[in-house]
Amino acid sequence: MSLKSLDLNRRLVREIAVILIIKIVLLMTIKHIWFDAPTIPKDFDNQVAERIAGSPSQIKETR
Repeated sequence: MSLKSLDLNRRLVREIAVILIIKIVLLMTIKHIWFDAPTIPKDFDNQVAERIAGSPSQIKETR
């Protein structure tokens, strides 16, 4: 291999490594901003109990 192709390979590896590091940092930032904690709605237990028990809903569907 010539020195020119060896230099090109090193440059390519360096660029790919930098791009991967940037992507990982961006993904971790997005995860931290939007997915930091699960969201649980108010009265979640009551809604689940009503759904499991099969009690009639107060909302009437129209067709």
